Amino acid sequence: MLNRIWFWLIVIGVLYAPVRSVVRPLVGFQPELIVAEEGAEPREVTLSDLGKRVTESAIDGANVAVDLLLSLIGIMVLWLGLMQVAKDAGLIDALAWLLRPLMRWLFPEVPEGHPAQGAMLMNISANVLGLDNAATPFGLAAMKELQELNPDKETATNAMATFLAINTSSVTLVPISVIGYRIAAGSDNPAGPLAYIMLATLVSTLVAIIAVRTLAKLPAFAINPAASGAAEEEEL
Repeated sequence: MLNRIWFWLIVIGVLYAPVRSVVRPLVGFQPELIVAEEGAEPREVTLSDLGKRVTESAIDGANVAVDLLLSLIGIMVLWLGLMQVAKDAGLIDALAWLLRPLMRWLFPEVPEGHPAQGAMLMNISANVLGLDNAATPFGLAAMKELQELNPDKETATNAMATFLAINTSSVTLVPISVIGYRIAAGSDNPAGPLAYIMLATLVSTLVAIIAVRTLAKLPAFAINPAASGAAEEEEL
């Protein structure tokens, strides 16, 4: 799916450029002028100039991405290391234990003590701390475990949909990644938007949970028990 999206984005961009250059003069747009050399007369922008701009922008973007990555390595290593220390010290397990009543309410289909529950707890705990990269492996493991509980392998369960919605809009208490980006960008107050991020993610998570619960009750999105039972019989 992602390959198709990128493919069509490239195709649309390639087709838009020549169409734009032909249509703009016909509808009365004033041509863009540039000065190619110092002291020279301004001239209209050509397709060659636009192509040069695209190439330069792509190269500049790649350079910025590498610079940003290098500046974030130290920050991510520090916080991921602290995350591992907290896990070894039992702090992550303690947080997971505190969230268990909420998890049982959110995911009633997941049996108590199932590996999916532990993976989801670790994922949510990491997201709460703003460690997106650390949360990804736990999220993948959780979806894999939830798929094992899925009677119909071609249809996502309510637990899967709820977990995905919460994972996407997760409440963030300490947005470590955002703080890291702001430090890399030279912000004078990297933790400035902390309160706003907490409020925004709290609201988005509540909206996501309400939306999932509401849509799950609609006939168009409700899981067909007959189909689920047939899938279970096929597996047996």
